[in-house]
Amino acid sequence: MGDRNVHLVADILTAALPYIQRYQGKTIVIKYGGNAMLDDQLRSSFARDLVLMNLVGIKPIIVHGGGPQIGELLSRVGKESHFIDGMRVTDDETMNIVEMVLGGSVNKEIVSRLNSHGGKAIGLTGKDASLIKAEKLVTESSKDLGYVGKVTAINGEVLRFLSDKNYIPVIAPIGVGEDGTSYNINADLVASRVAEVMQAEKLIFLTNTIGLLDKGGTLLTGLNAKSVDELIKNGTISGGMLPKISSALEAVAAGVNRVHIIDGRVDHALLLELFTDEGVGTLIE
Repeated sequence: MGDRNVHLVADILTAALPYIQRYQGKTIVIKYGGNAMLDDQLRSSFARDLVLMNLVGIKPIIVHGGGPQIGELLSRVGKESHFIDGMRVTDDETMNIVEMVLGGSVNKEIVSRLNSHGGKAIGLTGKDASLIKAEKLVTESSKDLGYVGKVTAINGEVLRFLSDKNYIPVIAPIGVGEDGTSYNINADLVASRVAEVMQAEKLIFLTNTIGLLDKGGTLLTGLNAKSVDELIKNGTISGGMLPKISSALEAVAAGVNRVHIIDGRVDHALLLELFTDEGVGTLIE
């Protein structure tokens, strides 16, 4: 490596120092989904980034999705996927597959990859230590979504215990009702509630976009509740971005310092967001 490259690497490392100091001992909740979960290279770089964050004293907690994987298995068993208002209708058979995919194959793949890079990851669903208490979600249109739920409580005690012991919790968004019924819950909503309960320094959504764009395609950042309300009213925020934005606003209102929506298709997007001056994506505070 030439002198110029050596100095460049040194400059990058020293520039990261104040950010490492700022976030040391702080909890950062990451909603992991989209292409970042499907591309093998991105999965590996995500795992390395998380382990690095943990090694420098940051306490990451992961909440993951798995919609494409659920859809693929449903298709393989000959069952068609149905959605209402962007949410998967979940009958008995679908719920069994959701648990198999989210709590099984997807969760364990993430855990295994983190551990293979030197992390101490542990996989959880809402059923473990009643981590995610839930009840049936009733939509405004009163359409029956089956076993789709909403969070009623998060067991922060178990997450604090694991984080304090330097474990990385990896959470599948499956909730459990008072009667033991399993519920399929939107991962964005679970990540938001986890961040609220843990009073996280940051909540980061990894997505398949560069962030929130205005109608002209320009990246929007530095948003607050008032500006977000205006963007919803004028139609800039709509569709699949609405649950993320709503979750972000709820998290900030409940004490989470900052929420970021970043492009999970970018290699090492997490490190760029945390440890550089520029950052990436949309900031909501």
